[in-house]
Amino acid sequence: MSRYREFKFRAVTSFQRRIGNPLLSRLPGQILLETTGRTSGLPRRTPVGGRLIGREFWWVSEYGDKSQYVRNIQADPKIRVRIKGRWHTGTAHLLPDDDARARLKRLPRYNSAAVRTLGTNLLTLRADLTDLTD
Repeated sequence: MSRYREFKFRAVTSFQRRIGNPLLSRLPGQILLETTGRTSGLPRRTPVGGRLIGREFWWVSEYGDKSQYVRNIQADPKIRVRIKGRWHTGTAHLLPDDDARARLKRLPRYNSAAVRTLGTNLLTLRADLTDLTD
């Protein structure tokens, strides 16, 4: 990773971890992703932006497998997602062959713009939700 990309990664993730995520997590309409910590085994919640399509929830990670929640998913793909105030369980899948930039065009506009602007290693993810009906 270039020095600029590494600096950008550290600056953005530091801001998100300390300021952005704690604030966004409190908003009632914010979508939250809950993974299991790969080391601690504790629930870890992260605000994400994505879209529910049928029984699948789609989103794009800004930093791919450098994102902590992606590493947690690699260790244990069982997740929960809070959408419109209701928790849903499912299994997450990393889709490295999916065109993440094209996928962002089909996801919520403002979040997609932020991911495109701040991200350095985009990765598409899909969660197959088990407790939804079409």
